[in-house]
Amino acid sequence: MTGSGRALLQAAAVLLGGVVLGVVGNGLSPVGLSLTRDYFPLDHGAQAPANPPGATPASADPSPSLVPPVPLETGVQRIDPAEARALFEDPRREADLVVFIDARDRSAYDRGHIPGAYLFDHYHPENHVAEVLPVCQTAELVVVYCKGGSCEDSLLTAVTLREMGVPGDHLRLYEAGFTDWSQAGLPVETGPRLSGQLLPATQ
Repeated sequence: MTGSGRALLQAAAVLLGGVVLGVVGNGLSPVGLSLTRDYFPLDHGAQAPANPPGATPASADPSPSLVPPVPLETGVQRIDPAEARALFEDPRREADLVVFIDARDRSAYDRGHIPGAYLFDHYHPENHVAEVLPVCQTAELVVVYCKGGSCEDSLLTAVTLREMGVPGDHLRLYEAGFTDWSQAGLPVETGPRLSGQLLPATQ
């Protein structure tokens, strides 16, 4: 046998020995790999089985994309229009112990807001935090509203205030918002807060 032939034979023997040792070692290891398992079921475009052996049925284990997210409003209590009006009439409001927060932008706020409400546009918190946050932190109740309906600015503002340190159990979400307030014919303040420019109630 030539030298090159002996070298190939020795290489094959080493390779075979390595495979045998690897198989034996894998079998003896408590965390060894299963040699019959397909670890790449989607390889080469193959479709994953609808319900692999040992898997939870699809109806009980939905895709992560179908799992509803944790609601942002967790810990923020909603109030209805009647409750919002009662809190507006609450004597504590005069002492900023009941505070209304308008979560719309400056232009909407200046056109009309609940009298005495503080502006807090959560898209620009830096413009409001110095004035509004201390008031909200000492208030007993903080009522947050925006336009109402599908508007989510009140919810996002309430969550922002909670993350800034306002106790979650002090926050109230007036979901019907300014649309409900104005359509009910309740007093509306225009311009800046406490401007004295009040539109009279129409009812």
